[in-house]
Amino acid sequence: MQKTNIPQAESKSADLVAQNLELLKQIFPEVIKEGRVDFEALNDLLGNYGDTAEERFCLNWAGKANARREAQKRSTGTLRPCPEESVDWNTTDNLYIEGDNLEVLKLLQKSYHSRIKMIYIDPPYNTGKDFVYKDNYTDNMKNYLELTGQDKKLSTNTESDGRYHSNWLNMMYPRLKLARNLLTDDGVIFISIDDNEVANLRKVCDEIFGEENFVAQAIHKNNSMKNQSKLIGVTTEYVLLFAKNTKSLKDVFWRIKKKGAKDINSKFQQLKEQGLSIDEITAEIKEMYTRPKYTHLSRWNKVDKNGVFKDADLSREGGPKNYTITNPNTGEECIIPKRGWGKSYEELLRLQNEDLIWYGDNNTPPGMKSYLEEDTVSVPDNFWYFDNSIDTRWVKEVFGSLVFENPKPIEMMTQILELHTSKHDIILDFFSGSATTAHAVMQLNAEDGGNRKYICVQLPEPTPEESEARKAGYATIPEIAKERIRRAGKKIREKKEEDIHKQAQKDGLFIDLAPDTQDYGFKVFKLDSSNINAWDSDPDNLETALNNSLFNIKEDRSEDDLLYEILIKYGIELTEKINRHTIDGKTVYEMGAGSLIVCLADSLSTAVADGIGKLYKEISPEGVDANCRVVFKEAGFNGSDEVKTNTLLILKQHGITNVATV
Repeated sequence: MQKTNIPQAESKSADLVAQNLELLKQIFPEVIKEGRVDFEALNDLLGNYGDTAEERFCLNWAGKANARREAQKRSTGTLRPCPEESVDWNTTDNLYIEGDNLEVLKLLQKSYHSRIKMIYIDPPYNTGKDFVYKDNYTDNMKNYLELTGQDKKLSTNTESDGRYHSNWLNMMYPRLKLARNLLTDDGVIFISIDDNEVANLRKVCDEIFGEENFVAQAIHKNNSMKNQSKLIGVTTEYVLLFAKNTKSLKDVFWRIKKKGAKDINSKFQQLKEQGLSIDEITAEIKEMYTRPKYTHLSRWNKVDKNGVFKDADLSREGGPKNYTITNPNTGEECIIPKRGWGKSYEELLRLQNEDLIWYGDNNTPPGMKSYLEEDTVSVPDNFWYFDNSIDTRWVKEVFGSLVFENPKPIEMMTQILELHTSKHDIILDFFSGSATTAHAVMQLNAEDGGNRKYICVQLPEPTPEESEARKAGYATIPEIAKERIRRAGKKIREKKEEDIHKQAQKDGLFIDLAPDTQDYGFKVFKLDSSNINAWDSDPDNLETALNNSLFNIKEDRSEDDLLYEILIKYGIELTEKINRHTIDGKTVYEMGAGSLIVCLADSLSTAVADGIGKLYKEISPEGVDANCRVVFKEAGFNGSDEVKTNTLLILKQHGITNVATV
């Protein structure tokens, strides 16, 4: 009997080079010759005739070419599921991934290409003290496993290194390149950074995202001073903001809630209930403006019997000037603004009758009243003040000690999320640290009823030997982060219940709490080498290589390990619901309404193939033949070509022709 061969399932991450070639071929078919790019022809088409490399405006550094190539390389690694470290494994849509983010970003290319609405990262600032991962472009996966598996100390990037800035840029370049692929067309990326590398980061982002897609560089002022400076104490950092395509943002109007508006409005109501006069309330609320959190609300400096309101200018350059209005408080004519009135006389009378104009003394032109509500919004500016001592206190309170220093302000993160995410978007943070992003996503979902999902990626960086974290039993940063998500989720849930009870008490109602449907869970995955043994061409290992070719799945790997590797390589989301069926005593996994069916059992029979065919017709009656892929384990056929051949024929009879093995 002729030997039957079933194609091997995809074993690597997305082939970005092949995809780029295909895109170029669609635009300029004449520059692709025998599968390669004719760069001379391409330059002619683009009008590049005479520039030399030395004359071009660009940022170059030692290792840039290798960093660019690394972004194109395919990963042979996988992500192994860890249900025992997860929360709500079967229902959650959130992901927490431990591993080198370069390899993880490669593995996410198929499943999450153009799916991420917003990326936030807080990478190492390259201060000379923080960790910078030195990629091994020969075999980055092997390098990662050696560094983490043998408990070697991860190196820092010091100024004595001859390639101090180059090392940092070589780390960032391929990661940003891969991150861009994951953004939706209207997606954006926020990057926290300080003075050490902000100039270089801006140039690299100009190159990767396009200079035209730069949106803003926000200045973030916190309440701490970096005392390493002998001349000027630095209290600011930066947040760079780039869009994947600013043209896709043209219909997006960014608004943020006025920080402090809710507090001031609440304070007004509280003082009013206490029976204070309007003047007393005014004095109390004005005192709030002296605090840094509220200084940007200084224009809200009038108090009316109905609430707090702001001054709005009634003047306009070139406006009508040939009329006067009377101040009803004094009976005298109001001073005319130097620029002239911005509204007609009739409009001013209407506003006056509706009590929408405030009046000062006779030397001050009147202004508009605009009442301050809890949800008053404004266009965000690029100066941000967030008190990170609040977050430090939160860590100490919840963990009992400062197990993670300098956490990012959760208030800043929720503001960033409010700017550009809707209630069902996916947010990615691949330098996730203590998981502030995950915390902020849960917090905002609790506030607005959203169902945002997060993907956090963090290298299993060891905590310092004498640190508070190590004393508390946390050996790595991910251990702290996962525990933070658990505890933050519990506190958010409790706060929601408490608020509902308080409101019910206030309204005199009895509340029977409905089930809380918010997602507080997360699935944990860990980066590892492929579950499938690679062919070893070393003649000294021939016996092992031959054995691996017959039993190609690693002995220490489970069916779930292999199943999720198939999902990754086929481009299916890691949170996809997996349905389990039993056919002829074998477990069959089905997902996506039958778009992928997997059986990894041993000793397969034709009854399994027939059952899979019937299952496909049952769950996807309108399915198209090409829409169903079936994957078996090669060793599951026990070397029987007869079972393999009959399996293919039976599946074909059921309309399934896309079959592969691992």
